[in-house]
Amino acid sequence: MDYFDLSTKVFVIKNMAVVIDENVSASLDEKLGANVWWKPEIDKKTLKSLCVKKSGPGVLYVSMYFIALIAMGYLAYITWGSYWSILFFWLYGTIYAFSGAYDHEARHRTLFKQRGLNDFFGYIFSFMTNFEPVRWRWTHTLHHSYTLHTTEPLDFEIQVDRPSKLFKFFVSFVPFGPLLWIHQSYLAETLKNSLGIITPVIDQCVPKEHQWKVILSSRIHMGIWVSIIAISIYLNSILPVLYFLLPTFYGNTFFALCGLTQHAGLPFNKKDHRINTRTVLLNPILSWLYIKLEYHQEHHMFPMVPWYNLPKLHNLIKDQMPKPNNGLISAYRDIIPAIMKQAFDPKYEPPNRLTEIS
Repeated sequence: MDYFDLSTKVFVIKNMAVVIDENVSASLDEKLGANVWWKPEIDKKTLKSLCVKKSGPGVLYVSMYFIALIAMGYLAYITWGSYWSILFFWLYGTIYAFSGAYDHEARHRTLFKQRGLNDFFGYIFSFMTNFEPVRWRWTHTLHHSYTLHTTEPLDFEIQVDRPSKLFKFFVSFVPFGPLLWIHQSYLAETLKNSLGIITPVIDQCVPKEHQWKVILSSRIHMGIWVSIIAISIYLNSILPVLYFLLPTFYGNTFFALCGLTQHAGLPFNKKDHRINTRTVLLNPILSWLYIKLEYHQEHHMFPMVPWYNLPKLHNLIKDQMPKPNNGLISAYRDIIPAIMKQAFDPKYEPPNRLTEIS
């Protein structure tokens, strides 16, 4: 039986034909023909205005992010040795883990207007979230071009195994739970790349002339890890590790809850983002931390629209879209039953939400 196995993050696919794309940055029209993905109707001038990049919103959000992060870090430090420090480190780790959303926007070069600012903060956030940025840029291009595709070519960013691995799925929300699979993580892949090992995902996604950048970037990442561990040993203190290496593992809960709403449980191999992608309306705090990435259908349909304009885009096209989930509880009322059914029937697809469109 064919199945999709994410057990390694290097995507060893069994019984599947994966066509390697020679140029993942080429236009879809060249590769698959015109009008591949469904698009909502929107005025071209309006869309063009929504695509205008600004630095102001990014400066504000990034400043707020680091102010909150430093404040929680300071409270964790002054309460170290008391039970209060557990709470403040969890809050610190929760904020730290959402660096993944900021890294995403920086890599799209929509966090700021200036490319240099996007790249500078992109490297900072990529380290924080344990993503090697060169690899991510190429695989994320595939993710947008071939969302949830298991063939011709493969989306290397599918979030949940098919059949679902229920224990792994539920433990992924538990603090330190992801450490059980650290040997299968992006971090483990970065370690292999730093040693000069070209993993299958790098071999298949990153052009050979760019693979040296992956190795160099991976070595920088792992060099920082080793340095922080050495400082922690020298100071005879676990604090450097708690502050800089482990936050994404102990503060993972809310970022995982938000992140898995994007595509979990939705059908594979559909060329319609209304079907394979999910938009969820979050409360203001989570929406700030997640930097509007909850408008995920809109982001996939128009990735050139900066994050701060996604709510406007949502309002413009919502009559052509399925109703979004109102909050995480609403989303997981859909996700959990689908994931549980897919554990036993990998071909199970949740009800088609296109029927909701009036």
